[in-house]
Amino acid sequence: MSGRFDEAVAAIDAANAGDPVRIPVDGVEQAKELVHADRVEHWLRILDPDADELQVLAARAHHLRRWVVPRSDYPEGRAGYLRWRADHKKRQAAEVAEILLAAGYDDAEVERVASIVAKRHLATDPVVQTHEDALCLAFLQLQFDGLADQLGDDHMVEVVRKTVAKMSPAGITAAGSIALSAHGAEILAAATAPTVAPG
Repeated sequence: MSGRFDEAVAAIDAANAGDPVRIPVDGVEQAKELVHADRVEHWLRILDPDADELQVLAARAHHLRRWVVPRSDYPEGRAGYLRWRADHKKRQAAEVAEILLAAGYDDAEVERVASIVAKRHLATDPVVQTHEDALCLAFLQLQFDGLADQLGDDHMVEVVRKTVAKMSPAGITAAGSIALSAHGAEILAAATAPTVAPG
């Protein structure tokens, strides 16, 4: 990795350090988006030990300052959700581009990072698929039990089914290494069980 990479990571992490939501890691409260960036990078490096610096930058910037566009500022329902997500992506892309350009990356490199973060060409680009796998694994590791308590078992089974459907076989295999609670393991088993057609 290069000096410009170190500069860009430091800027991304400094931005995410402002997250007002704190979560405990090994008994120490840390900014939520910094923890998530660490986990996504961790899984990226496990899935692709040869990942280049643009992949790692995309992993660290995947939720850059997400809290500044709260979901609660938008109407309930799918239309409100889609508007929130579009506004967040537009702001995030502009801020990531500013950081990378300041660190010395060129327009093509900035566009490649943006493409990975936006998960463009997921079905055909193995790098984007690996990024998606890393995101899903970080979700299972950091948010699974809390979200299950919030949504209830039936809804959570559907969430996990949709998550697993986005993952590659390598990503699904890696999910088996995540230590879940007994309740979480039951939900994961239910979500990944083969469905039996009626009749």
